[in-house]
Amino acid sequence: MLAVPRLILLHKQATSGRVRFLCLASGVVAFEPLPVLSALRDEDYSPTVQVHPAAVMREAEIHLGLPEGAIVAEAEFQAWVDTPTGDVPVLLAAFAGIDPPFAAAERSGGRFIALTEARALSEVERGLLRRAYEHVLG
Repeated sequence: MLAVPRLILLHKQATSGRVRFLCLASGVVAFEPLPVLSALRDEDYSPTVQVHPAAVMREAEIHLGLPEGAIVAEAEFQAWVDTPTGDVPVLLAAFAGIDPPFAAAERSGGRFIALTEARALSEVERGLLRRAYEHVLG
């Protein structure tokens, strides 16, 4: 059985290219933290089962109280984390609005952070953010 996919949510400012990540109380992997003994898989790791992002995006919109279409999947991105209970897929998605949904973040106990503010996160989360940042900026 496939583990529940996790999600990294970001906002990229269209005019400036500024990238900010949604950081919840548990970290940047929404909406359930990764187990303590997790390790980021190599970038070329590809399991036999892949995850379709549509349902995960809609669940995130509902969780954050956002309308349908407010979160858009970054379809070419997928990372995998090795955990004690098995592999966990991590997807990447972007907020579609002009500005980050600050109110939705606050309601969920989170805030938006720049990559430079990620020092307090786990090594796995920092690695995931690095990959996400490189993916978004090309």
